[in-house]
Amino acid sequence: MSDNQNLLAEQRRALILDEVRRRGGVRVNELTRRLNVSDMTVRRDLDALARQGVVAKVHGGAVPVAEATTHEPGFEAKSALELESKEDIARAAAKMASPGSAIALAGGTTAYALAQQLLDVPDLTVVTNSVRVAEAFHTAQRPVTASGPAVRPGAATVVLTGGVRTPSDTLVGPVADAAIRSLHFDVLFIGVHGISVEAGLSTPNLAEAETNRHFVRSARRVVVLADHTKWGTVGLSSFATLDEVDALVTDAGLPAGARAEIAERLPELVVAGPSRGGAGGPDS
Repeated sequence: MSDNQNLLAEQRRALILDEVRRRGGVRVNELTRRLNVSDMTVRRDLDALARQGVVAKVHGGAVPVAEATTHEPGFEAKSALELESKEDIARAAAKMASPGSAIALAGGTTAYALAQQLLDVPDLTVVTNSVRVAEAFHTAQRPVTASGPAVRPGAATVVLTGGVRTPSDTLVGPVADAAIRSLHFDVLFIGVHGISVEAGLSTPNLAEAETNRHFVRSARRVVVLADHTKWGTVGLSSFATLDEVDALVTDAGLPAGARAEIAERLPELVVAGPSRGGAGGPDS
């Protein structure tokens, strides 16, 4: 099997897992129609997800199980989940980045979506531990023609920390921590594996948790980027309490009860995007 085929399988399984969790279960015949693949392909995907411990196979389909607190999907798998929500969140969060400010973008697919929205904000200084985020800015700065300027006027200054690379293409560890400790940011934009009242912000990666703690301590303002599926999820290691968060940008799929809990604890809650299935509401 080629690398491309492996990548497609990973993305397909991420979509299947998202559908199982969203609906509380799916049938094989529904997935074959939606994904336009054979029954055998779907069953192999369900077998693979069952081995990971994230779904339980039942007659004719699969149902969700509690996600392991130590499981960390790769960047490509996560990038296939909640695509519309991440774009909505990114557009709303981009309004919080002022021209000329110093911002930090922690790793993750939602932070990558935000980076795409920040490419034309002038004179930003961006510190990131995400290889993908750094690549997004560097690609945007390449001249369109050979005779064009080396860097676009007003293009962001990007600082990529060193460190050890995680499955989500994030750099963590002592090198990253030391770089972040020496800096100060106007705003930190940070994605999470999970967010809850009890555990705060959490991740399944211990080294990433430590790096994220340094990001939070170095920022004057902390903005969390989290789609509705992250609410109530708890990873292995917490790195910040809700008291340390200044704003949460989420999507309209977040239930009303969760919004009420968050509004009681955070100074600012932004619900981005259109209402979906009656669960949403206007931006706030």
